Amino acid sequence: MIRFESDYAEGAHKQILERLLETNEEQTPGYGMDEYCERARGYIRKACDAENADVHFLVGGTQANTTIISSILRPHQGAVSAITGHIAGHETGAIEATGHKVLTLPSDDGKINAKQVKELYDAHWNDATHEHMVQPGLVYISHPSENGTTYSKSELEELSKVCRECGLPLFMDGARLGYGLASKDNDLSLADIASLCDVFYIGGTKLGALFGEAVVILNDNIKKDFRYMIKQKGGLLAKGRLLGIQFETLFEDGLYYEISKHAVDLAMMIREAFVEKGFSLRYDSKTNQQFPILPNNVLNKLSRNYSFSYWEKVDDTHNVVRFCTSWATKKENVELLIEDIMKLES
Repeated sequence: MIRFESDYAEGAHKQILERLLETNEEQTPGYGMDEYCERARGYIRKACDAENADVHFLVGGTQANTTIISSILRPHQGAVSAITGHIAGHETGAIEATGHKVLTLPSDDGKINAKQVKELYDAHWNDATHEHMVQPGLVYISHPSENGTTYSKSELEELSKVCRECGLPLFMDGARLGYGLASKDNDLSLADIASLCDVFYIGGTKLGALFGEAVVILNDNIKKDFRYMIKQKGGLLAKGRLLGIQFETLFEDGLYYEISKHAVDLAMMIREAFVEKGFSLRYDSKTNQQFPILPNNVLNKLSRNYSFSYWEKVDDTHNVVRFCTSWATKKENVELLIEDIMKLES
């Protein structure tokens, strides 16, 4: 079985494993206060062109989302998100478990826009009984979105402008950020993201690391006591150097960008094969996730040799599924998939 259902099916890039083995018996301070974490912070600050950024290393995406959001919001506030956002549907109510509601906005492609945020903000404050309702306290987006779509620089600029006018911190979930940056449609850099967001994170778990996300905080109000929040949420890893070594390896020589591009290039091959055979795509994703709409008989044939994720039902005979490549996907496996796609009847 060749697996295309996720981008975290493999372990870690061999360079990371080599570095972990080389440093295994070294003694270092704990909790991210070691030289590896500090060097990794330096590489990330340089990539973001943000020398004043605070950089913290956490283990996983849900942990990062929960820690960041709960540290920003006051008890009566909620997080604004697309209804398809990860925090709204795929984190088992983690945000709600901290006492904060997720305020969802309609979205077909996984993104939200400045106009929607302003309308929600105005609707809240123009209501005479607004103190009886959850107050919007921050805006959450992901790049790429849950559906593989990406924000353009102009879209992010507009969103950032509205958020700052309304006093709403803008938080970008970057669990798959490398794949967004590698998209052929992308016109955002890490420096752009750092200048337009109050806080974001750079995903490692889905991008070559064994585990880990690098949280980058630009807003001084969010920086205060953030390590306390990490500890309280169970995220202050005693063997913190394990995170630092991984991000140092990913960013010291551009490995992060190289392996991100590898995954996206292979995903584009899969996309082109489905399109060439006449199958429609549910979302216009130019990242490592592809969402073809396939007849049930085609799904039955492909599932004999390949695993993929069922996304949503279209009708009684068609479903949207997700094929996902990763930093470690082998080109020969993609070529086998393409051969089988070309044999299908659309």
